[in-house]
Amino acid sequence: MSSLVGFQGTPGAAHYAATKAYVQTLAEGLRSELRASGVDVLASAPGPVHSGFAARADMQMGKALDAVDVAVPTLNALGRRTTVAPGGLSKLLTWSLAPLPRTARTRIMSGVMGGMTAHQRPRDGQLTRP
Repeated sequence: MSSLVGFQGTPGAAHYAATKAYVQTLAEGLRSELRASGVDVLASAPGPVHSGFAARADMQMGKALDAVDVAVPTLNALGRRTTVAPGGLSKLLTWSLAPLPRTARTRIMSGVMGGMTAHQRPRDGQLTRP
């Protein structure tokens, strides 16, 4: 499982984005290496997915996909391409961000990530959580 955040640095999720970039690069290389032996490798790069991750990370993920909405298009893409971006939001972000310089993509994804974690930041007069 790759992720949309793996295609550029993502402030607020830098380590997570780096691990997804590794997965993406690994899938691309392995697909080429293993093609002759009949093994296919596919990286699935969805946006937010209802998986329990948001609750554990205290994030608010709007427009998240259900697992089946990731699994079906991912399995349908097996053998046809290296990467699949399941869901409309994933496709929109992938296509709209791809032509931009990495610095612009990083700024945009910072805003996206910031929206998912905005509730974690204290407002004026509020105490921070322990």
